Amino acid sequence: MDTQGVLPFRYECEPTASGMTALAGLPPYLELAMASGLSGSIRCHMKVCAEQTQGWTDQQVVMSLVMLNIAGGNCVDDLRVLEGDEGFVRVLRRVELHGLRRKERREQERRWHKERQRAVPSPSVVFRYLGAFNNPAEEAKRAAGHAFIPEPNEHLQTLGRVNEDFLRFAQQRSPQREATLEQDASLVETYKREALFSYQGSKAYQPLSTRWAEQDMIVHSEFRDGNVPAGYGNLRVFQQSLAVLPEGVVKVYFRSDTAAYQENLLRYCAEGKNKRFGVIEFAIGVDVTVEFKRAVAEVEEGEWYPLEREVDGRRMPTGQEWSEVCFVPNWVASHKDGPSYRFLAIREPLEQRELPGLETQLPFPTTTFGQRRYKLFGVVTNRDLPGDKLIWWSRERCGKGEEMHAIMKEDLAGGHLPSAEFGANAAWWGIMVLAFNLNSLMKRLALPKEWAPKRLKAIRFGFINLAGRVVSRARQLIIRLSASHPGYGLLLEARRRIQCLYGHSDMAAASRSP
Repeated sequence: MDTQGVLPFRYECEPTASGMTALAGLPPYLELAMASGLSGSIRCHMKVCAEQTQGWTDQQVVMSLVMLNIAGGNCVDDLRVLEGDEGFVRVLRRVELHGLRRKERREQERRWHKERQRAVPSPSVVFRYLGAFNNPAEEAKRAAGHAFIPEPNEHLQTLGRVNEDFLRFAQQRSPQREATLEQDASLVETYKREALFSYQGSKAYQPLSTRWAEQDMIVHSEFRDGNVPAGYGNLRVFQQSLAVLPEGVVKVYFRSDTAAYQENLLRYCAEGKNKRFGVIEFAIGVDVTVEFKRAVAEVEEGEWYPLEREVDGRRMPTGQEWSEVCFVPNWVASHKDGPSYRFLAIREPLEQRELPGLETQLPFPTTTFGQRRYKLFGVVTNRDLPGDKLIWWSRERCGKGEEMHAIMKEDLAGGHLPSAEFGANAAWWGIMVLAFNLNSLMKRLALPKEWAPKRLKAIRFGFINLAGRVVSRARQLIIRLSASHPGYGLLLEARRRIQCLYGHSDMAAASRSP
């Protein structure tokens, strides 16, 4: 018997259309997109295809790319794999007409002169679609050696409005009075010739993203060239993030690394310049300058306190110490009647001896106390929490920020940019953000509580990448799975919870109105 290989098994193709799918867990994401109003928001705001009476619609293109991200595709050409999943495309064709009026269904059918052959757009169609997000007039303003962020064109701005609607739905279903915003930039390395060199010496882009911790959603993400410093225009981006927070949020907190250590941003938060939220409490990393080191050196040994971590009710030593520092930078001293700022220092002894000649090449700031050398970090805040609690609160950003970037660049398609055009890559990144937020909603609102901390890789293994067969019976699609697979009960529970969400979104209701 020919086994086609070493082990005793062989592959054969089904001789007829079988309706098989390897993505039986992906349709609930389509259902959540409908229930949350994401599909309706895309149809309402996106106008790239508005002037075209033939071919694909904005909703079809954008939702195909969102599903591609969720399914695990990382480039435009992976749409061919999605199109090759016979069972999923059957479901996709059926559900894309759900909720449309009779007139809209007929208009949809008239968009095709011949019989429609594909369920998702081809790679060439997507490349042309992404090209509409480029802004040639802004690209002409670039100057060599200068940081520049092109003004987004109308299409790119409407993509942001779709995400704003998404945030509003999340707030409706899971109301939060507080919003802890975490701002962080991340390098997306690339080999594209048009990309610019980053501070690490490699070609890259460097988006700046703002995460809403309580909702675990991305509020705002600005796509940038790799040569744009992480601290460039942070106040403007922060203001844009505040502007899209939905109703019901009454208190905002802010956490960031040293990229946000800027006088205008600190004053904006501490002096309550935002009309809606007033004073914004923050914890931001401090640049360890010569002046800061000098102030830290004046701290007495008895004023350093151990920084302990609480684990299962027990306090565990970390080897680090913290202290309040009497540090008054020039920008604070020049405004005697302004708000007060607290500066905290954290030190950690270097356990390993430094190699000769490498003392100044460490990737972190250091200082010497007595005969011992320490790592040195600083935090500035306007909060009145005890110092150790303030430090742990500020560090909550670190792990989640790194996880957010890993999901965006590795689990989703943000790490593989498709085009030489800046605007096309910005649109690809923005659609990835929608997929990130859709998956976050799935974990928090539709899946059991124990699934909330899982990465997308684990969700694909246990929920999305399930084998099934799509059959049609009595004008209804049925997705058949193995009864013994644990994912079967999980899918039914997720759909029940999504059904409870249906009708609570303004965009979802608008899409069903007569």
